[in-house]
Amino acid sequence: MRRSNMNTAAPRVVIGLSAVIVAVTEDAPYVVVTREANGGVLGLPFGPFDPAGDRTLELSLRGWVHEQTGFDIGYVEQLYTFGDRGRETPLAEIESSPDRVISISYLALTPSRAVLDRAGARWSSWYDFFPWEDWRDGRPPLIDEVIAPQLKAWAQSAADTDSAAQRRSRARLAFALDGAIWNEERALERYELLYEAGLAPEAARDRVRFGGKRAPPSMTALPGLGEPMTSDHRRILATAMGRLRAKIKYRPVIFELAPELFTLLHLQRLVEAIAGLELHKQNFRRLLDRTGLVEGAGQFDASAGGRPAELFRCRRETLSERPVGGVHVPAPRGE
Repeated sequence: MRRSNMNTAAPRVVIGLSAVIVAVTEDAPYVVVTREANGGVLGLPFGPFDPAGDRTLELSLRGWVHEQTGFDIGYVEQLYTFGDRGRETPLAEIESSPDRVISISYLALTPSRAVLDRAGARWSSWYDFFPWEDWRDGRPPLIDEVIAPQLKAWAQSAADTDSAAQRRSRARLAFALDGAIWNEERALERYELLYEAGLAPEAARDRVRFGGKRAPPSMTALPGLGEPMTSDHRRILATAMGRLRAKIKYRPVIFELAPELFTLLHLQRLVEAIAGLELHKQNFRRLLDRTGLVEGAGQFDASAGGRPAELFRCRRETLSERPVGGVHVPAPRGE
């Protein structure tokens, strides 16, 4: 039986709140990031929860987001709780460096990139942090030219043949190697695999910190492997990416990210940006028709030139009438 030492002071634990705020354009999904005060690594909006002063976790989160970005978030849902020792970084807002930081993360959706009026806050494409996740122009060369050889070497360095085989299998399924099918929802699994293999610069930083030493303020990533983030924020962002990619399939959350009026092509491009995959135009429209979630607005968009495109809106009353699914996203073709 494990016994505690009564003479040892209890470890100080602080609850931190982090937000993945997503807005989507036809180019990419964008997230709000802030830069550390010393001009260092990017991170998500983050702040501590005050049990005495904050009535709820969500209200505390909304206050921190507004303070750090000048932006008031709308739709929000709890994402996950993180607390691995060595992967968290007590930030300047948390005094006296607690022993552990338990980070509760949230996913927030907004239909447009609001103006951020705080220094250091800006919108960044989530593909800046995970470039291997964007398959809209086909399989990214980065996977076969950089990632696959590095993971192969990592597998070969395993202590025994069983461990090596397990590593190869994990790499094959995560990154669609050797004929495996790409699953866009496995964003977190892919990042964690790169972290475990030492290909994510956060891994080297965390090993130093776990050893009780002060980690360097900057990190250098391997070419093409995405921009690193402070603390475990890239891990949190990968979790949000996988959650949203899955959720657009079974819930109509895409309309939380779309403008009030939209063309069907624009809506398709938003789904493609999130999934990182190209969709078949006619199949997308047939599936959308089956949901009964959109209706013509009696207006047309002529801004692109050529034949004006019909504008649609979401039928919000359908959401309350019956359960409604999301948008089918197939695996990449010909990969």
